[in-house]
Amino acid sequence: MPEARQKILPEEIRRLRALHPEMRERDFARIQKISEAELVAAFVGAGSVRLRPDVEAFLAAAPALGEVMCLTRNEHAVHEKIGVFEKTRFGQHASIVLGEEIDLRIFPTHWASAYAVEKSDKEGAVRRSLQFFDAAGTAVHKVHCQPATNLDAYQALVETLRADEQLQTLEIRELDDSEVNTAAAQASAAQLREAWQGLTDTHQFFPMLKRLNLSRHQALKTIDRDYAWPLAANAASAMLERAAGSGLPIMAFVGSRGCIQIHSGPIEKVQAMGPWINVMDETFHLHLRADQIEEVWAVRKPTADGHVTSIEAFGADNKLIIQFFGQRQEGVDERAAWRTLIEGLPQLDQSTAA
Repeated sequence: MPEARQKILPEEIRRLRALHPEMRERDFARIQKISEAELVAAFVGAGSVRLRPDVEAFLAAAPALGEVMCLTRNEHAVHEKIGVFEKTRFGQHASIVLGEEIDLRIFPTHWASAYAVEKSDKEGAVRRSLQFFDAAGTAVHKVHCQPATNLDAYQALVETLRADEQLQTLEIRELDDSEVNTAAAQASAAQLREAWQGLTDTHQFFPMLKRLNLSRHQALKTIDRDYAWPLAANAASAMLERAAGSGLPIMAFVGSRGCIQIHSGPIEKVQAMGPWINVMDETFHLHLRADQIEEVWAVRKPTADGHVTSIEAFGADNKLIIQFFGQRQEGVDERAAWRTLIEGLPQLDQSTAA
């Protein structure tokens, strides 16, 4: 049984936060052993408004906001895109935003709480955002207002989603992060190979893993090296550095429990800052904690248009941190330049591999 957490009253959270106003919310929450959602909830009536986590109503209203910055992150990667919500489609289990800049896959069942947050920066300017959290209180997605955001539409959306009860406390619960059913049998290497060879679309990959009761990491470790091979831990950083300024359009996927956010297009400015490798383009920022990448794999998946190649980076917990693909058109084979880039990346030195 996990150790029971000691509850911190909202007024104590606010007092402690006032002592550390510059600390990032995520870092402050971790130090205080609370969730980020509990931190935001403590300021209801003093900067936060509790909202209903109604994904359908949110997606219906979001296009009217105009230009915003969308942020999705996990423990080791932060993905930020500036653009507008376009081509939104709600589904009870999976919703889609297919804008030219804002490209999301949303899983509504994991959106457990939501807040509108207003904060003043050191210059006195007000920063507004919509923040969505899972049942454990971890952020799944955030939408930040920009100078060109339609604030009337923002206020209308807040009023539409405003919860009846404006509570400063929030009940959270532990969530199971296991990717496999420990009570069920797992597929053999031969069964995995047969299923993998039968793929005709990359979207079939996750259902295949579920059907075979394998995690993504287990599948990559098991499948033939014709389909997946280990790269050096610095391969993701090397790919970004080689792609920068080349004009080669790539796709970068970063996911939380409730959202996957995607960038598609060329990248220009790649900078290393301490342990972070960063893309700092006009409408796309990526912050990747390179020192937390334990394994990197190059992966080939068969499709009806030829095989598609990706790079997949994992942390020490064998959880996926980030994926990269070469951007391609449906019905068209993958770009040869992307395949050449992947095949030229540093591979894992098998003589030193565990």
